[in-house]
Amino acid sequence: MLMNIGTYTRLLGAKCGTWLDVYGLDDDSLEGIPPPVVAVILLFPVPEQYDEYCKEQSELVKERSSDLPIPTDIFFLKQLVGNACGTVGIIHALSNNTTELEMEDGILKEFITATSGMTPEERGLALADSKVAQVHENIAEEGQTAPPDREIPHLPHFVAFVHKHGYLYELDGKIIGPLNHGPTTPENLLKDAAKVCKSRVARDPTNLRCTLIALTTAPV
Repeated sequence: MLMNIGTYTRLLGAKCGTWLDVYGLDDDSLEGIPPPVVAVILLFPVPEQYDEYCKEQSELVKERSSDLPIPTDIFFLKQLVGNACGTVGIIHALSNNTTELEMEDGILKEFITATSGMTPEERGLALADSKVAQVHENIAEEGQTAPPDREIPHLPHFVAFVHKHGYLYELDGKIIGPLNHGPTTPENLLKDAAKVCKSRVARDPTNLRCTLIALTTAPV
């Protein structure tokens, strides 16, 4: 990881929640993560053809949202600030679970409130100069690995999966909006997200450099 995700989560105001590595997509590995899991993040190196893939996914968003409108209370923003080192993915995971994470008044809540009436594109632009992004950069600079240049292509990309109103949503700042992957429950969020991740690997079986992390509110 390019920064301490647990520290960042606390600094954004989450009173509870622990990030755990998921070591496999099989049932035994998934059962090793204590429930309830409130969000899952897939971290992977961006392939050269990812722009084309994002266009396909954006068309899916349009198609599926025509049958089932995207809930207005899903917090989503576009990634418009080069390589944001996971900031967007983590914001998506936390901002859609403020109750579950007992989110305190602070940096993230202020950002959510300030951008509540904005479009995903406007939120993405607002992120660049926000305290949310600055705190992330500060943590990265304190680590042993130097923070990456935001303009360098093909750095690891973060995609979040959350449960909302009975459905599994993929939140990728590179596509047009939240992508509905069908019904799920808080209890099945991890397994259903893992199924989507398996399909990702199936598209490019030569690329096994993916990492999956889960955010649980269980005592760890």
